[in-house]
Amino acid sequence: MDNKNEILTQYLRNFAPLTDKDIAESLAYWKPRKIAKGDFFNMQSMVCTDLGLVVKGIFRIYYSDPETQAEKNLFFFSENQFVVSFRSFISQNPCWYYIEAMEDSEIIQISYRDLNGLYERNPNWGKFGRLLAETFFAYAQSRTEEFVFFSHEKRFLRLLEEHPNIIERIPAYHISSFLGITNPSLSRIRKRLKNNQTDDHAS
Repeated sequence: MDNKNEILTQYLRNFAPLTDKDIAESLAYWKPRKIAKGDFFNMQSMVCTDLGLVVKGIFRIYYSDPETQAEKNLFFFSENQFVVSFRSFISQNPCWYYIEAMEDSEIIQISYRDLNGLYERNPNWGKFGRLLAETFFAYAQSRTEEFVFFSHEKRFLRLLEEHPNIIERIPAYHISSFLGITNPSLSRIRKRLKNNQTDDHAS
């Protein structure tokens, strides 16, 4: 990842009120990492010790029931998003979830220790930490509200807004799990939306 610093600098500049000097101070702490499809950024029952920025690829966060091995997808993270088990990361307690690469992926990551060192030394990095917390709070609250207020179809459309080409990138059953529906229900929603688009074009 030859242009790691360039990608990182651009993203950090857009995400938080960090000066070029602030970002330069952090560059030595961010490490490139490749994660093969099916490998894990973090495992259930382990402490999440790193925050990653997705440069390429897509990840799912899922819970696996220890007794039944049934899996439930909770979140997806793709390019230009941070990937982390946030509660585990900030508390340094074991994570409840797996974070798995769904494609061969590349991230740039920083450790909890190094990031907290930046927080303590530099108030602008402290603001980054606050924005990071607000971002993950918003993810969690939006996910809850979608299940309370939105139809399956609207949840699917929201997923496509956030990850436009996800349907071509991962198996449909993972999307069904995320939406809390069956594969046939997902097929019906996709067919209905496709027919609606065809009708719109025809008119």
